[in-house]
Amino acid sequence: MNIVVRGKNVEVTDALKDYVEKRIGKLDKYFENLQEAQVTLVVEKGTHRVEVTVPINGMILRGEETTGDMYASVDLVIEKLERQVEKHKAKLSKKLQRSYQGEVLTALAESHKDEELEIIKTKRFALKPMPVEEAVMQMNLVGHNFFVFSNAETEEVNVVYKRKDGKYGLIEPEY
Repeated sequence: MNIVVRGKNVEVTDALKDYVEKRIGKLDKYFENLQEAQVTLVVEKGTHRVEVTVPINGMILRGEETTGDMYASVDLVIEKLERQVEKHKAKLSKKLQRSYQGEVLTALAESHKDEELEIIKTKRFALKPMPVEEAVMQMNLVGHNFFVFSNAETEEVNVVYKRKDGKYGLIEPEY
């Protein structure tokens, strides 16, 4: 990774540059193809500010920290960047999990294609528009653990269901 270290109102010594490069290098463990990092060291009115910008696959990882010591500012900005990376990795992981689950469901459906799918009962009923509370009451009256209804507020087909913890859930379509 190419690390460009610039100083504003401060001389970038070899020791400081080496320290910054070593600390920025820790970001390599999160990404395989980091190309470049821009680091600006600024001293203004006795404060030491470090600004780091790292372009990654079309997005920009950026952090800035100010303290009374340049080395402390470098440490804090690296911690901040690592937290940002962890946060984004968690989001990406959730997206990939959802995508993977979709692939698994598709694969399961494909594997069961050859097996004959037998529907043993078909039930038809009128969808009466009603509020969610009434749907829950109707579900309890018929003694089922789910109830399909037309939501009076949204005018869409919804499902209420009884959860294992005894509370209720609502399934709404997303288009």
